Amino acid sequence: MELSVHRLRMLRELHRRGTITAAAASLHYTASAVSQQLALLERDVGAKLFERLGRRVQLTELGVLLTEHAEEILGAVERATLALEAAQDAVSAKLTAGVWASVASGLLPTALTALAAEHPGIQVRTRELAPEETADAVRDGSLDFSFVIDYTDAPTPWDPSLERAVIAVERLHAAVPAGAVPLASVSLLELAEHPWILASPRSHFGRAVRVACQRSGFEPKINHEVEEQATAMAMVAAGLGITLVSDLGLTLRPPGVETVALTTPVMRTVSIAYRKASVRRPSLQLVIQAVRAAAAELGLGASETASG
Repeated sequence: MELSVHRLRMLRELHRRGTITAAAASLHYTASAVSQQLALLERDVGAKLFERLGRRVQLTELGVLLTEHAEEILGAVERATLALEAAQDAVSAKLTAGVWASVASGLLPTALTALAAEHPGIQVRTRELAPEETADAVRDGSLDFSFVIDYTDAPTPWDPSLERAVIAVERLHAAVPAGAVPLASVSLLELAEHPWILASPRSHFGRAVRVACQRSGFEPKINHEVEEQATAMAMVAAGLGITLVSDLGLTLRPPGVETVALTTPVMRTVSIAYRKASVRRPSLQLVIQAVRAAAAELGLGASETASG
C-alpha cells in the first residue's frame, strides 16, 4: 500500500472541518478536486474512510485511525524536510507564504530581491489571503508561513501551536479626499461627522477601527463597506468618504487622496506566523531577517516606530 502525503493532508483537513467544501476552501482547492483525491485515497487503502451525513461528512473508524497516523506521518515529513535543509552547506528550499495586498506591495519586493541576491536557493511563493485566514492556513500545513496582524485596540486570539516573529509596527492614518481636512493632524473624534468607508466587522481591520472610534466617543457612519484598502482609497479619491490606512497601505494610495496623522495613534503589529516545528528552519529564519530588514528600511521596525 502506498499512501500519498497530499491525500493524507486532505483527509486530516476533512476531519478538522467536517465538510468537503470547508476542507477544500482551507486548502485552496475545489470541492470536486478534494472529493476526487479522497476517493483515490479510499482506493489506495481499500476501505471506506468516510460517509456523508447530510451536508457534513463523518469519518469511519478506519478513517479516524488513518487520520491519527496521518498526523504522525505529516509531522515526520516536516521534520525530515527540516533535517535535510539544516544538513546542506547552502540553504535551498521552497516556501509558500500567505500575504495580503499591502504586505505584498510594501515589503515583499525589497525583501525577496535581497533574499534572491544573498540566498538564491531559497524560493518564496506567495498566496494572497484575507489576513484573518492566514494563520489557520499555516497551522493546517498548506502554508509554510504567513503574515498576520494584531491591533492595539482589538488584539487577536493567538493559536498556541504557532510561533510568531514581529516584523513591523505600523501607524494608521486618516485617508481623506484632497482638501477635505486642512489640518496636519486630527483626533478620531474630529472625523466623526464624515461618512466612512470601512471593512466589515468580521475583519480584524474593520473591527479594530470600530473599537478605536467607539473609544473616542462615536460610532462611525459607514456609507460603504469594502474589504480592501486599495478599493477604499479609490472611493476616498472619488469623494465618497474617509477611511484609515496603514503605513504599508500608503503604497497603494491613488491621486486625490491625502493622509492626515492621528493625534492619538492607532497602531498595529505585523508578524510572521509559522509552526513551532519550523522554529530552527534555516530558510525561514533567513526570510524573516530579509523581511525585517525591508521593514527597517521603511522605518517600520519595532524600535524605529516605538521611538518615532
